[in-house]
Amino acid sequence: MVTAGVFEVAIVAAGLAVLSFISGMLGLGVAFAAIPFLGLFMQDLVHEVQPLALLLNGVTALFSAFGFARSRLVEWRRAALLSVVTTLSAPIGAFIVQFVPQMIVWVIYFAAVLYLAYRLFKPIKSSRGRGENFKLAVIFAVPISVLAGFLGVGPGFLLLPTLILLGFEPKKAAGINAVAVCPPSFSALIPHLSTAHWNPSLAAILVLIGAVSAFIGARVTSLFIPSVKLKQMFAILILIVTIYKIYTLITV
Repeated sequence: MVTAGVFEVAIVAAGLAVLSFISGMLGLGVAFAAIPFLGLFMQDLVHEVQPLALLLNGVTALFSAFGFARSRLVEWRRAALLSVVTTLSAPIGAFIVQFVPQMIVWVIYFAAVLYLAYRLFKPIKSSRGRGENFKLAVIFAVPISVLAGFLGVGPGFLLLPTLILLGFEPKKAAGINAVAVCPPSFSALIPHLSTAHWNPSLAAILVLIGAVSAFIGARVTSLFIPSVKLKQMFAILILIVTIYKIYTLITV
């Protein structure tokens, strides 16, 4: 899809708008859902899909963070510290993936999807009476970010449930997560720059649509939507897209 027709671009843009809106609601960044979606239109996972997904992840996470910040749901000091840890760790995985067969990357990705869906559907125990274990969150952020860089996604898909399990209220965790996953998305993009295959016009359109959709999604969550329903909607979407991608890989 280095060159793409108008109809195909419209389909990709519409799909990404939906995914960015929902991922913005959770402060995740869109890459985890965008990778199987973009994989329906692009064949090269490491050199075409992952670079574009990382760029989109950083932008959507940034604008999602703006949306949560408007509702004072971002703890900036903690988010900044997590950002440093994730930014330094993510490029390690992005460098390693350059030397790994694409099918192995897809297998690891699908395993991560199953874990994410499980965590999103699992009921969240109340955090009342439990302290927020931020120190443990910082420690876990290192392996999470390395894995995320390897898969070509931001670390938010694992960091968000980790924060919730460590005692953070879901919307507060989403606000911190949105800030923390933005810089590592761009740092993980660096190892891809020399080998990436870009469609500049398509990338510009998707970045604009993703930014607007993610900001709106974060504002909707902040003001109106219960966290549990959002998490389940996101899990269903990524499972549908990923199952279809598995089908295409098997039938090729």
